[in-house]
Amino acid sequence: MDRLTAMQVFTEVAASGSFSATADKLDMSRAMVTRYVEELEEWLNARLLQRTTRRVSLTDAGECCLSHCQQMLAMMQDLQQETAMPDGELHGQLRLTSSVSFAYAQLATAVSAFLELHPRLQIDLSLGDGALNLVESRIDLAIRISSDPDPMLIARPLAQCDSVLVASPAYLQRTGTPLRPEDLLQHRCMSHSSFAKSPWQLSQGEQHLALNISSRFTANDATTLMQAALADAGIVMLPTYLVSQQLKDGRLQPILPQWQLPSFTISALYPSRRHLSPAVRALLDFLVQRFANTQW
Repeated sequence: MDRLTAMQVFTEVAASGSFSATADKLDMSRAMVTRYVEELEEWLNARLLQRTTRRVSLTDAGECCLSHCQQMLAMMQDLQQETAMPDGELHGQLRLTSSVSFAYAQLATAVSAFLELHPRLQIDLSLGDGALNLVESRIDLAIRISSDPDPMLIARPLAQCDSVLVASPAYLQRTGTPLRPEDLLQHRCMSHSSFAKSPWQLSQGEQHLALNISSRFTANDATTLMQAALADAGIVMLPTYLVSQQLKDGRLQPILPQWQLPSFTISALYPSRRHLSPAVRALLDFLVQRFANTQW
């Protein structure tokens, strides 16, 4: 039995909780997935998975085995990347995760440029803002926007994330332009679902305001909110990395530009500096350089 393949199959089953999903992802039959898991259990003389008609879950032995398998697979990937190409050319696959809006506005073009430099590399980008166990999900880098990144992860800052209040010219012509923060209370406003119940924080010098905005439309994706604003739906707070072009071409207009909004940090997060592959290091350095001194 190819024990490394068996370890890979087992970690995929543990991550997805499904033999069928693992078979589809690894392009093998469900019977072969089952065989690899059973032979790994026989080799270790331990039951690794509890199987029912509804779900697959790890046993205590499976939890222990999963950790060791992930370490073994990571070390094998490092070994392959460092020795298979004597000329130092990067190859293999990197797995990233990012929010939809940042991937749409900035990361997709950055990744494309990086792949042009390293034609033997492959990148799989998963979109979403949800919390992930990067080790269990086998994510190499998570691009996240936060004021307090997960302290259990290594964070490398990429850029600042500033925000701006925007609306379409047609909406402002119909309703009037807010001249004071308090005027926002009389307007149709939209919010990201993560902040829908939080006050909008605005500051100007020593003056700080917290407005309890009632949002008529919320969504868990900033790109969707931008499209709603372009469709004259109201006022929304959006990151400048997403709307800089729309502001330049006049499709959106800034609201109360003399007032400052909270700023966050865009960071690349990864589990550990140990066993960090050359490909991940190269991508990190590339992203830091690409987003340095950005003017969104």
